[in-house]
Amino acid sequence: MNEIGIGMLGYAFMGKAHSKAFKEIAYLAWPPPLVPRLVGIAGRNAEAVGDAAARYGYEYAATDWREVVDDDRVGLFDNGGPNALHAEPTIAAAEAGKHVVCEKPLGRDAEESYEIWRRVAATGVKHMCAFNYRFVPAVRLARELIDAGELGEIRHFRGRYLQDWGDDAALDTWRFQPEEAGSGALGDLGAHVVDLARFLNGELASVSALVKTFLPGRRVDDAIEAAVEFENGSIGTIESSRLALGRRNAFQWEINGSKGSLAFDMERMNELQVFRADGDRARGFRNVLVTESNHPFIELWWPPGHIVGWGDTFVHELLHLLRAIVDDSDVAPHGATFEDGYRAAEVCDAIVRSGANGTRERLSYRTLTS
Repeated sequence: MNEIGIGMLGYAFMGKAHSKAFKEIAYLAWPPPLVPRLVGIAGRNAEAVGDAAARYGYEYAATDWREVVDDDRVGLFDNGGPNALHAEPTIAAAEAGKHVVCEKPLGRDAEESYEIWRRVAATGVKHMCAFNYRFVPAVRLARELIDAGELGEIRHFRGRYLQDWGDDAALDTWRFQPEEAGSGALGDLGAHVVDLARFLNGELASVSALVKTFLPGRRVDDAIEAAVEFENGSIGTIESSRLALGRRNAFQWEINGSKGSLAFDMERMNELQVFRADGDRARGFRNVLVTESNHPFIELWWPPGHIVGWGDTFVHELLHLLRAIVDDSDVAPHGATFEDGYRAAEVCDAIVRSGANGTRERLSYRTLTS
């Protein structure tokens, strides 16, 4: 079996999650399309990145990402670094002929995201923006039901992503620095809701939003609320906050159509609530445990009823990218390309403008020729 060398930027949260997934692919997806070989990992703190290399199984650690990008053994560059480091390393890796995956948000704003997409697309390498919630089995099952017309005409989408860890004015990480992060709860959590809205219900047409910072001295948003309209005529809401006390990782959405509805809660991630107008009116929503052998991604895992976890979404996501590399197939529509990352950023920028100006913002999207 052929190997592919992995170069990683970032050793903390996402570096750990992605590295774990690469190591599991080789035996869960047997035979794997490619065997990931963990070559080099880069980070700014020499001691911390050296420790991570030893723990995760990389052959070496570097304090300069350019060393990893320049390594001829690396065929796939995985950028899990802070948002301010998404553009330059990702573009450099693609222009060196390496396939690339970059964590979300793709850039700190739409302009930076567009430039990343434009430069990387010109190289012809495979590229994926790591919106991993597309690879939750229940979310993929929802997409299959919607594509099959099971919900009929879509009328409403409601999505919210709530956490509470940001309710501390003394916190001092790059996620609270606009130069590093771009935005706060919007780019960190709201971007996931935007991408899932697009993935399940299509392109957004307009937004009207409130953007709020509650904690004194904080320079990024703490929470956002947006009323949205989709190109298919449906309407919805998008909400994100890092100050929702008691909500640890509550990504919840509901979608309503003329024939039925679906609802999901990340804190119960193996379950999909399903309502069909022609059969469920008397009993309401049915709770489907998405672990049956015919459900998405479950061929990799366990017998029915044995649940999969949050970290397993990265196995599904990165396996999808490896298959696209081997088969020379499209990352889209199930994987998020850099175009998807750019379009999500346009929506987020429109939310910022709407919050600042008190106006409804119509959305427009650039192409690679515009």
